[in-house]
Amino acid sequence: MGLLGTIWHRLPLSPAMLYLPIGFALGPSGAGLVTLDPYGNAALLTLLTEIALLISLFTVGLKLRVPLADRIWRLPLRLGVVGMLVTSALLALAGFYVFGLPPGIAVLLGAILSPTDPVLASDVQVHDAGDRDRLRFSLSGEGGMNDGTAYPVVMLGLFLLGVEEARDYGSRWAPLMAMWGILAGFGSGFLLSRGVVRLALHLRQHYHKALGMEEFLTLGLIAASYGVSHLVHGVGFIAVFAAGVAMRRIEHERSGTTSPTEMIGAVPAGDAPAVATHPQKAPAYMAETVLGFNQQLEHIAEFVMVLLLGIMLSAAGFSLDGVIAAALLFLVVRPVSVVLALLGEKTGRTQRVLMAWFGIRGIGSLYYLVFALQYDWAMDMKQRLVSMVLTAVAISILLHGISATPLMERYHRRRQALVDE
Repeated sequence: MGLLGTIWHRLPLSPAMLYLPIGFALGPSGAGLVTLDPYGNAALLTLLTEIALLISLFTVGLKLRVPLADRIWRLPLRLGVVGMLVTSALLALAGFYVFGLPPGIAVLLGAILSPTDPVLASDVQVHDAGDRDRLRFSLSGEGGMNDGTAYPVVMLGLFLLGVEEARDYGSRWAPLMAMWGILAGFGSGFLLSRGVVRLALHLRQHYHKALGMEEFLTLGLIAASYGVSHLVHGVGFIAVFAAGVAMRRIEHERSGTTSPTEMIGAVPAGDAPAVATHPQKAPAYMAETVLGFNQQLEHIAEFVMVLLLGIMLSAAGFSLDGVIAAALLFLVVRPVSVVLALLGEKTGRTQRVLMAWFGIRGIGSLYYLVFALQYDWAMDMKQRLVSMVLTAVAISILLHGISATPLMERYHRRRQALVDE
């Protein structure tokens, strides 16, 4: 990728489309160089996928440079909550009536495949901080939110399977617990990040301290917001997304309508400390430096996760049920969920069609799959679920990876033509 990166970006392909077959070729169905037991190593895989997901969520939050009071936030909020719930419900019904799964497995299938991915198809994300395109903003924000909002539904599925740790999600208080988890997660992550970033900027601007080490600031904010959220029984994924949003909000408040790049300007060699301590430039410099570092981590995380997915799929094998589930998800469930979620919202027909198509599945689904495998329930059902989910995610990586570039280029040409008119 280091040698072919420039060429790769010109092709109608995503990097994940390269990583997936390499992982498959390394696994048992290929050269057999790598064997991975997802059942015996579920705890380790959960940790690895959790870290990758946290990195991607923080990155997405940093890219959304729009005030929280702006109406455009209604789109990802509707997709990330209402759309996720509709998707989970419809897939659960399909799991029960089409595939004959027990209720708990059917609910778990719907919950695992409901989160969209904020990473795997970069062409449909916001291009840079401040990108207000309604399609890209909606899909990016949705991917940042629904990895967290899917958590209560996953726990409901585990409760139906008799998992003791999920018993609270079968009580009458479960809806209130879910609401609290979302609100507490966002609030704790947002407030913690805002406090830490303001402190760092104060130290830089008034005392010329806390300079450099944006890498530690990034990892520290991710870890602290995630941990504090869990202490107050919030959803950690939402907290980390909110932490990224909060850092970007501080930059936006200081920079105003000026883009971060314009605010920072050219940085002469060796003059970074002067920019990092400048009263106006410091917030933009911090946000952009952290974003740059986090995006590098995101590339590595994407590579590792999709490679693991390919290896696991090589061992589990393709599933006909997974192919059918993917067809139902992308051709029926996703379009219906988008239509219902956006009722009453003013969006163009083309934007809605593309939102309905680009419900990309990836790291979030992989995380919740291995998360569920940690618990004790029927092994034959585990094996069936693993094969179905991995097949559906692999199909998403291939189909959306091929279609993202040409469809988005056509979308941009059409929008530009309207502007020119």
